[in-house]
Amino acid sequence: MERVWLDVPYAQKDQAKSFGARWDSAAKRWYAPRPDMRELEPWSAQPPVPDLLPGEDRAFGAGLFVDLVPSSCWFTNVRSCVDQRDWERLRRMIVTRAGNQCEACGQGEDRSVGRWLEAHERWEYQQATRVQALRRLVCLCTWCHGATHFGLAQIKGTDGAARNHLRMITGMDERALEQHVSEAFAIWEHRNHTNWTLDLTILTSAGLRITPPPSATDRPDIAQRTLEDDE
Repeated sequence: MERVWLDVPYAQKDQAKSFGARWDSAAKRWYAPRPDMRELEPWSAQPPVPDLLPGEDRAFGAGLFVDLVPSSCWFTNVRSCVDQRDWERLRRMIVTRAGNQCEACGQGEDRSVGRWLEAHERWEYQQATRVQALRRLVCLCTWCHGATHFGLAQIKGTDGAARNHLRMITGMDERALEQHVSEAFAIWEHRNHTNWTLDLTILTSAGLRITPPPSATDRPDIAQRTLEDDE
């Protein structure tokens, strides 16, 4: 049986499945079980995203640390800015080049404990030009990702688990951890006073299609409404 690989966004998986798409659990990818299934043509696979994006710095922002996103930059995460089908291609590349392991703690996915592999952005905030530039994409597990977004963990009431994970992975003692978190929030407060311009050149240079995010002035209100809807 000849397989034809597909690029199916998560939100469209049920629709693709109803047209005959099947899931390969080993490859973690949808496919058409035979050629010429016209209903599945909208999800025909595009060329793979290069392992190294043009201009990407794979050494930028290594390790695990609290990396708080300024309120004026909320909703600028790559997943919300990239076309859904392109996001599936990009996500697959990020996880594959990391060897299906978290780049911070080295663990893989484990469905039984709710640990998945997720994409995270490393941004450079250029104060002089007020540019928020994407420098690197990294594969993090759910637990490392939650610790990285420590502010969100506080809002969700999961900061205790995030703190314990940070201490375990980084080896920081309680005093060093408190200082690290405090410094991260001080940087966050400082950056909140700037409306940042988004630079996604490493994505557009790779041919990925970008959907403009909400304006910087609208993002805090949208985030608040989103959090209220999640309660």
